[in-house]
Amino acid sequence: MSGRTRMALCAAAATLMASCALLPLVSPVTWLMQAIFLLAIQTGVGMATRRVPLARPVTVAAQALAALMLLTLTFANQQAIAGVIPGPEAFAHFADLLQSGADDVSRYSIPAPLSDGIRLMLIGGVLIIGLAVDTLAVTFRSAAPAGLPLLALYSVAAGLSDGGADWLWFLVAAMGYLMLLLAEGRDRLSQWGRVFGGAPRTPGGEPSGAVAPVRTGRRIGVVALGIALAVPLALPSMNGGLLDAAGTGVGAGRGGGGTISAVNPLVSLRDSLNVDEDREVLSLKTNTADLSNLYLRIVSLDDFDGTTWQPSKRSIEAVPDKFPTPFGLGADVKRAEVETTVSAADWYAQNWLPMPYPPSSVDISGNWRYEPLGMTVVGDRRQTTRGATYTVRSLDVQPTADQLAGAPEPPAALKREFTKLPESLPGVVGRTARQVTEGATSQYEQAVKLQEYFSITGGFQYDTNVKVGSGPGAIARFLRDKEGFCVHFSFAMAAMARSLDIPARVAVGFAPGTPQGDNSVSVGLRDAHAWPELYFEGVGWTRFEPTPTRGSVPSYTQAEAPGSTLPDVARPSQSTSTGPSATPSTSESCAGQNPELCASESPEAAVAVGGDGPKWYVLLAWALGGAVALLIPSAPMLWRLRMRSVRLGAHGRAEADIPVHTLSVWQELTDTAWDFGIPPDDSQTPRKTAARIVRLGRLDPPAAASVHRVADAVEQVLYAPVPHATAGLAEDVRRVRSDLRSRVGWTTNVRALLLPRSGVRVAWAVSDWWIAVKRRAAAARPTLRRPSTPGQQG
Repeated sequence: MSGRTRMALCAAAATLMASCALLPLVSPVTWLMQAIFLLAIQTGVGMATRRVPLARPVTVAAQALAALMLLTLTFANQQAIAGVIPGPEAFAHFADLLQSGADDVSRYSIPAPLSDGIRLMLIGGVLIIGLAVDTLAVTFRSAAPAGLPLLALYSVAAGLSDGGADWLWFLVAAMGYLMLLLAEGRDRLSQWGRVFGGAPRTPGGEPSGAVAPVRTGRRIGVVALGIALAVPLALPSMNGGLLDAAGTGVGAGRGGGGTISAVNPLVSLRDSLNVDEDREVLSLKTNTADLSNLYLRIVSLDDFDGTTWQPSKRSIEAVPDKFPTPFGLGADVKRAEVETTVSAADWYAQNWLPMPYPPSSVDISGNWRYEPLGMTVVGDRRQTTRGATYTVRSLDVQPTADQLAGAPEPPAALKREFTKLPESLPGVVGRTARQVTEGATSQYEQAVKLQEYFSITGGFQYDTNVKVGSGPGAIARFLRDKEGFCVHFSFAMAAMARSLDIPARVAVGFAPGTPQGDNSVSVGLRDAHAWPELYFEGVGWTRFEPTPTRGSVPSYTQAEAPGSTLPDVARPSQSTSTGPSATPSTSESCAGQNPELCASESPEAAVAVGGDGPKWYVLLAWALGGAVALLIPSAPMLWRLRMRSVRLGAHGRAEADIPVHTLSVWQELTDTAWDFGIPPDDSQTPRKTAARIVRLGRLDPPAAASVHRVADAVEQVLYAPVPHATAGLAEDVRRVRSDLRSRVGWTTNVRALLLPRSGVRVAWAVSDWWIAVKRRAAAARPTLRRPSTPGQQG
């Protein structure tokens, strides 16, 4: 098998190995077999055209034309001429398929169904990447830059996947790239033969040719892969969204410790609301007759930095059989227990468990953990909701208007934590809150007026196409433009409530779904929702609904007297159920759950320490990881720059320093020529080597004179009885390098800088060092001799 054929097969194999990272994105994975078949034909066309041989651009064009015809035959044969020649109708069909595929990508979560549009995007992408790799590595014989399209393919797949097996796909893709590099190295070294000279590299003294460098290259590749896989383990992980596929695992183990980290659900929530097809996420069976309060809460966002809301980092523990009474809920507040069975769709992989709030208990199999303060359940070790069925018992809390209006002051620690606002928040937020709630006599009345301002009296419009926005001015822009969706309304109301010293946070989850004919409730993507929760002592965290046309307005906030905008606090609000409580409260307010929050001098108890930014050791880990990630690919370049600086640098003025400096300069000259494609030939004299460099490098007269001047200095050092120093040798080498750079293409220049060919000397040096170490170890090993007996002496 010729070297070009071997390189072509390795290029195709590397492309397919990198394409494996796309497998988790769609189901089924039958598209890969089709991609393998089409890529094999495209590779075969390249091998045939190079054997003719044709010019390099013609080879690339032939492969591209073959790929286009293959895609036409596969996806647009009915619109094509003779089934394979694409015309205007075929290209229009391709455009329609690509648009359909893009819509499917935004509509479905991972793994997405294998529609024709997605299949075209996958197979077409593999063929394009395969063509780029084959062109760089085989047609233009430069395998190193071929790693860029392979990296692009892997990066796209890794960015879309849920991260469960990213390390495995990285390993497969990296092995394919290393295989390509080693194939190129073996091909080049086999062409050079024994031109390098030097000591034998095999124990028996026979020259090993290309075997030792390639074997050493494999070892270096294995070490580099190990480092690349081990370094990320020391770096902090990043979590994914709430409504998308599950992110990274959250627990430190399966015991009672561990933490959950902040995640940001906003973009996922907006995308869910804008899907064309309202795909079912959850199916519910419940024993409550009133579905208006059946919100499914995923997590609460309580940390507001002025830019966005996100959950704080909190401790998690084993899921208890019975959850404690919700924090702040008093015994005199009416409640009823509701039982809900939830079935998640097979495609909905999410590591936060959607549940009615407040939950009393949950019956679910798998690895799940419990966060006490938010009363949320989160998957451990990449546990997700995919296809899960679970039963939640929750409380339908039914406060009255006067209970909320007469709520006492909350605990000082809780109030400090949940009324914090950043200094960067625009003043218009607080001013608007005070204007809207002017005349209110309690925090409850203030909360109701805020809700009515957004949902009724303020002139706001619901629009899911408005961007979430970022920066401190996002809420101010929303108050000015008065257009947005649930994220804007909940964020703004929570921030304005905090400006009025009302503890507030934002809940993310699903609004009540749609009843079905089989007495179930269907919850779809468009039911994704966010709403504010305000804290009232004696009642606990209480839902409000400021978003117009979404969800249901709580009964305890609805006006009962005609013409009134506030509930009549002298009479209780109508509740959704008048039945007695099935599970009376066993603890009051602070009792039974986080009693430290009752203390006025413990602000740290409300939220775990560490919410003020990354720790110094996290920043250090990122910095070290980034340095290692940059150092590994740039090591050949750095080594080459260092060697050039040493060889051409200052030297001693004694006679003994003249030969060392002259030979170092000569070594730099021959290595520079090697980097630009002129391999060394140690069998030739310096004068013939100089003539060879001038001829192959097509050097101009000044550079050619510099090469011969350096060669003359070397011959004088080698043969003259008393060598004399020659001035300006370093400048001669720099002049030759400049001329060589101007006479080659940009790819050769990039290769000479980033992956210089003379870098193989490092592999040789390492190999020689290891052989020397083994020889010294063998020589130092004591020889075992049989001890003599007294009768054998003398």
